[in-house]
Amino acid sequence: MSQIPDDQLDEASVRAELATTWLGRPYHYVADIDSTNDRLKEWAADPARAADPARATGTVLLAEFQSAGRGRLDRRWEAPPGGGLLFSALLRPGWPARQGAWLTMLAGLAVVAAIESVAGRPARLKWPNDVVLDHDGAWRKVCGLLLDSTLDPAGRLESAILGVGLNVNIPAEQLPVAPMPPISLQVAAGRPIARRPLLLALLDRLEQGYDAADAGQSPWAEWNARLITIGQAVRVSAGSSAALEGLAEGTDEWGQLLVRDAAGRQHVVAAGDVTLRDR
Repeated sequence: MSQIPDDQLDEASVRAELATTWLGRPYHYVADIDSTNDRLKEWAADPARAADPARATGTVLLAEFQSAGRGRLDRRWEAPPGGGLLFSALLRPGWPARQGAWLTMLAGLAVVAAIESVAGRPARLKWPNDVVLDHDGAWRKVCGLLLDSTLDPAGRLESAILGVGLNVNIPAEQLPVAPMPPISLQVAAGRPIARRPLLLALLDRLEQGYDAADAGQSPWAEWNARLITIGQAVRVSAGSSAALEGLAEGTDEWGQLLVRDAAGRQHVVAAGDVTLRDR
């Protein structure tokens, strides 16, 4: 049991302080699970659960530990029990498919806002779905986002599972080895951070952003302004295709990265792994 005040994430503790209207209602808590994203996908797709409130938009499932947590490109996401915020939210936006990029933008902005308000550390975004902190003069990853979506026959977003993995109270020696060195809020702030206020702030900001987007307000400008990738020399790897190197000039309104190569040709990158490199 955590000794940090306000760190408990059980259902009674969170529900008592939740300020949202629909996000996190219902809220489910488990100590151990394979993957919150995978479990919510099962709930959303199971016809036998047609009347189950857990299939409703806004359902949040949080785990203290994930044995099969994953990030983009099926990479494993590792965090010790009780050391982070590991949760997924089920959304049913009904938006056009390409507007699904807004969900990742909204989640990134919500994480940044929660970190800055609760942990007091400035945070930024790295294209396409990482939240990073500047620590000792280098960018380090503190949070990853994962979006799993399904489309209806009309090509609209029938359901979207938005997964969040945020390193909170993980000592430096327990952080995993990764291409982009990770960090936790505890390491960055030099003190433990209470997770419940962090979760509540994150859900509140995410609901506000989602409601605005649902009314037609794009999060792109605010998201784009937070990116550390813009104006940097980058290397983009995308599956089996040859890596692209060039200058990241910006993003379009759907979050695609605009990269100009050495020959002066601009490339529109919808997905890929980006590494910042020396010019």
